[in-house]
Amino acid sequence: MEKLARGIVRRRRLVLVLAVLLLIPALLGAAATRINYDILTYLPPELDSMLGEQALENDFNLASTGMITVEGMPLGELLDMKAQMEQVPGVEQVFWLSDIIDPALPREMLPEGIQKAMYGENATLMLVRFSEPSASKSTMDAVAELKGLLREHSFMGGMSVILQDTKALVDQEMPLYILCAVGASLLVLFLAMESTLVPVLFMIGLLFPILYNFGTNYFLGQISYITQALSTVLQLGVTMDFSIFLLHRYEEEKLRSTDKEQAMATAIVNTFSSITASSLTTIAGFLALCTMRLTLGRDIGIVMAKGVALGVVCTVTILPSLILTFDRAVEKHRHRAVIPQLKRVSQFVTRHPGPILAVFLVITIPFTLAQSKTDVYYTLFDSLPQDLTGIVGTNKLKEDFGMTTSHFILVDKDMSDEDLKTLCKDLEGVEGVTQVASVSELLPAGFSTDMLPEDVAQLAQSGGRKLILANSAYKSGTGELTAQLKEMDGLIKAADPSGVITGEGAMTKDLIEIADIDFAHVNVASIAAVFLIILLTFRSASIPVLLVVSIESAIFINMGLPYFTGTQLPFIASIVIGTVQLGATVDYAILMATRFREERQKGLSPKEAAQVACRYCSQSILSSGLTFFAATIGVAAISRMELLKSICLLISRGALISMFVIIVLLPCLLQLLDPLIRHTTLHWLGKRENSGGQSAIERKELV
Repeated sequence: MEKLARGIVRRRRLVLVLAVLLLIPALLGAAATRINYDILTYLPPELDSMLGEQALENDFNLASTGMITVEGMPLGELLDMKAQMEQVPGVEQVFWLSDIIDPALPREMLPEGIQKAMYGENATLMLVRFSEPSASKSTMDAVAELKGLLREHSFMGGMSVILQDTKALVDQEMPLYILCAVGASLLVLFLAMESTLVPVLFMIGLLFPILYNFGTNYFLGQISYITQALSTVLQLGVTMDFSIFLLHRYEEEKLRSTDKEQAMATAIVNTFSSITASSLTTIAGFLALCTMRLTLGRDIGIVMAKGVALGVVCTVTILPSLILTFDRAVEKHRHRAVIPQLKRVSQFVTRHPGPILAVFLVITIPFTLAQSKTDVYYTLFDSLPQDLTGIVGTNKLKEDFGMTTSHFILVDKDMSDEDLKTLCKDLEGVEGVTQVASVSELLPAGFSTDMLPEDVAQLAQSGGRKLILANSAYKSGTGELTAQLKEMDGLIKAADPSGVITGEGAMTKDLIEIADIDFAHVNVASIAAVFLIILLTFRSASIPVLLVVSIESAIFINMGLPYFTGTQLPFIASIVIGTVQLGATVDYAILMATRFREERQKGLSPKEAAQVACRYCSQSILSSGLTFFAATIGVAAISRMELLKSICLLISRGALISMFVIIVLLPCLLQLLDPLIRHTTLHWLGKRENSGGQSAIERKELV
């Protein structure tokens, strides 16, 4: 590592040139990476709802649909709008009454099935089928064009429309997320650093691993919009520690050597070794998300773990080159750091460890109980602004047709028409079901599906299955809909053991069941991984327990607060936050414990070592924690998407809580439990040259 460090220092210009050249493939890869806006596609493919979704997509071309509610529009204008919409690239069909019967017939003369399916009190319904899946670029572009063709008193809703709304909103807000994260982080760094130029160099240095991370996402095939929105701010907040550690070590080495290149080479070697453990715990925390059956976890976990690894590499290669290149300017623009060392706090903490620990336990217990009772919601559409086109259109479907949620039911093609009608009648009797229909039922007497155009007949039967559409008055993700789906599934399986029910409601029900299991798995996996890394780093059985318990208590407080404030959290936030907060802020605990051990090995008493560790680590922890807070709180403040707002608010608040716990609680634990640590840790006190340690005068001056 020493030879590599000297090579980086001597060839720093070459390092910067190569770093800039690598941005070219990174930008190309980032531009070519597909962004997935449909969270439900991350469900395990073997589920009935996913098998049904595949059949809708491959056989019926119905996996991607939109519903258009038209109120009080003259027939000629309606048909004209329909014709224009059918010409939009990516639209397979716009299905309406005119596709199966003469629309000029008075409404009262139409068969009852058609009246119920196509008309509300003062509205009619059109179904738009798209050529490709909802989250595809083709469908997104088609929805955007269809919005422009909507006439007055016409509204478009459904999954495809809402996903396009989501894309438009994310694309609009993403630059603001980055701007807020960078601006707020720079403000904190200007207060924390002793040079005006250093924060700018930090940001430039972090630009490289962030862009490299986006570029290498190309090899994953796609990433979710949640990952895209969060990765920049999280990577900035999580890996800023490494930059701060390198600079502080470089400043320290410059006091010992007049040769700046040698000082930087030594700083690179020492920084790399010191951040290895902390980066591994962060990487392990993110990779724990890969244990989720919902593959969205793997998506976030791999991207963020990769980002941290790239951050480490760039910290010991690109950042040293930048600092040495602009070293004169850094020295020229120095000022006094505003963020202080907490000398008085460290003295207070180490004088009252018992009472502080007791008070903390009293505070933590109610939060620990509350965090398991925090309300969680699974209907991701609730996290979107309610004035979006798709949300307004979906609400109109509910008002005019009672179509809060639509179920797609697939049964074997050999089911007789009589059995099909019986099943439809049974399903209509399920509480909350407002309508059940199949295309064959809508046909007038004497008509058969063979007499219909091919694209219309495909709605009745395709791929060896018949299709039934059922509308529900219940909202996805609610207990009422879950009970309804369970009863409907029983009726379907009784009529056809191979029958499946799919659609947003069924997929959301599966999402709820999987998320509850994933929550437990991810927490266990992340704690186990971080515990093992700390155990190997410190060669201790007790230190991992103390550090993990400290951070977990901060997580419980963070997750318990929404219960007391009456706030609902999106399900993905409750799964992700524990892993992110543990992996990202356990670094603070490792830093504190490492400094405490160093001071004990110098001969200081547990109380003195705890005070020194608290005082001298507090500035780095404050700088890092406040930067992490600043990088995420801006997104929480400006985002109109409740999902991203909730996640970023939890992360930013978690950074502050973890920072407080490590500065105040951990020194108390280290001080009080030093005898236990000494007997459960290999070479805790190391090898002292003087068994008596430092003199009282030296200790007093150090403290």
